[in-house]
Amino acid sequence: MRFLRIATRCALLSAIGLLPNVAAAEGSADANNPLADVRAFNIQGYYLGDFSGMPDSTDGYQAILRYAQPLTFGDTNWLMRASVPYNSLPVGGGGTTISGIGDIDVFLAYQFDTKPGISFGIGPQVVAPTASDDRLGADQWQLGVANVYFNGTSPTFQWGYLLIYRTGIGSTPAVRTRPEVGAFQPFWFYQLGQGWYTGGAPIWTYDFATDNYNVPFGLRLGKVQQRGKVTANYFIEPQWSLASRGDGLPEFQLYAAVNLQFR
Repeated sequence: MRFLRIATRCALLSAIGLLPNVAAAEGSADANNPLADVRAFNIQGYYLGDFSGMPDSTDGYQAILRYAQPLTFGDTNWLMRASVPYNSLPVGGGGTTISGIGDIDVFLAYQFDTKPGISFGIGPQVVAPTASDDRLGADQWQLGVANVYFNGTSPTFQWGYLLIYRTGIGSTPAVRTRPEVGAFQPFWFYQLGQGWYTGGAPIWTYDFATDNYNVPFGLRLGKVQQRGKVTANYFIEPQWSLASRGDGLPEFQLYAAVNLQFR
């Protein structure tokens, strides 16, 4: 069903969003390190337009509140991140818009000891069926794994990736398909000076249950500023789909966020 594909896609956006947090106090070159060892709060939004297989006027929106907290267990370092999405999507009868809370996800990454400028983490991800309307989520628990790599050895150019796989667990409602999705998010950032930067962080998705996929490309303009003990990262990033298969996938997205980091 088309609304299932839209809900699955938006669940991945809330789980990944733009994974990178902010670290401007350590320099603009570190501003998008996804494994920064500080508390962070992010407000992110996606405008979703031109859904494949749907009328041109069909669009939607997703807002995401995300909190990240470093944790220490013994001699090991971890990063916990929880995301709460609010969705407004064309998943009702005849493509009418339904709005409400989506599925909440929590990701816990173990951070490996690496050389300076390199970050590498891996860990489990849990998604809870908390959607206020079943059509805005997967309607079942999901369990997965995520891997993050960030290379910030250059003060001018940084790059990395996020890789996620997750699947439904337990019983699947009769009218639903068990979710089984993968996502790959390559990201790159080029420093322009005075806190300004460009780059991109599109999310490439693949649905193992339907063989549907979406491969967007994005180009960002961002600004990093230090305000007392708070580092702020503001950006906007339009994204266009380069290749896709299946209905209910956005051909155009506009991604914007304010990411805050507390030291």
